[in-house]
Amino acid sequence: MPHHALEPVNLLQPEELESWYSAAQQRETVAKLLGRVGLTRRRAECFVRLWAYLSVKQQQLWGQVVEAPLTVLEALDGPVSCTCREAADLFYAGKERGSDRAAGLMLDKLVALGLISKQFDGNTLEISIQPLPELAGAEAARLELKLDDFDPRCDAIPVANLLMANYDWMNRSESATTYHIAELLRTWAAQYAKGMRVLRRCDNLNPVGFYLLYPTQKASEIHFFESASKGLYLGTSETDDPFAMAEPGDESCRAIYIRSWLIDASFREQSQTMFLEDTQRVIATLQADFPNLCDLYTRMIYPGYESLLHRLGFQKASAEESSVYWVYLALDRFLAIDLEQLNAV
Repeated sequence: MPHHALEPVNLLQPEELESWYSAAQQRETVAKLLGRVGLTRRRAECFVRLWAYLSVKQQQLWGQVVEAPLTVLEALDGPVSCTCREAADLFYAGKERGSDRAAGLMLDKLVALGLISKQFDGNTLEISIQPLPELAGAEAARLELKLDDFDPRCDAIPVANLLMANYDWMNRSESATTYHIAELLRTWAAQYAKGMRVLRRCDNLNPVGFYLLYPTQKASEIHFFESASKGLYLGTSETDDPFAMAEPGDESCRAIYIRSWLIDASFREQSQTMFLEDTQRVIATLQADFPNLCDLYTRMIYPGYESLLHRLGFQKASAEESSVYWVYLALDRFLAIDLEQLNAV
């Protein structure tokens, strides 16, 4: 029975969270979220702890009987109050005590990643948990997907939105606009569209995945050995592209720059192998236009893909110590990968 409004409520304390949602449960949920772009393990851990805490707190505030432990994390029914002090106690439990300000910055990062929303009315901070498709993947798994060529007339804007969501976590500058990305995609498609592919839903034809293979002029190769944090072009408003595209028939072209390769998190598990197989096939066809291709480069920007790149054999191209860095793989090695055997390991 609900408590009378004047009766005291013994609310869950942040340091007591493990008794309601165990460390093992937290690790399992974190593992399901790590494919989300920009979501490091640390951010995922903070988010899961916050979600579990607010779930219990909301029910307790309503006077509902909550039995420990929670079996699943369910959507909140509206926002729940949470101070930065509570967040700090959650995020830094068992660690060197973090400040309220540090916890506030983490909350801001979770907002930027689209995991939570928050409102402050001058007195109270109210936090809502956003719907997460990767934790409700059954519906997405039932949707039929297909691979297709990039269509600059129909795909430029939706793909730009897909890319924008993945660049926005690094730099929320207003200059990094969807319009800028869409214009670049259409420009590159007019130059050489063979390396631009989409993964699209069959029901509404919307793209849920995209990759861009960019044959690079030899004079631009030096940039693969410079700082990867410089020249972030696609997700910014920079007007000077440090990488020039090679023209078909250019025998001096040796490198393909994988400028983008991503799948919406809710479709990644079911379609990643199919997307990789398509990438192998398309790279092989590019060799007809660029007979001396031998190198693959890409930037490590999205933490969710780091494990995949390592499994495929990509290695750091330099000793640069940064969260954004260049990785390299010989093109012949990539084409020789047996993806079915790789997935079986």
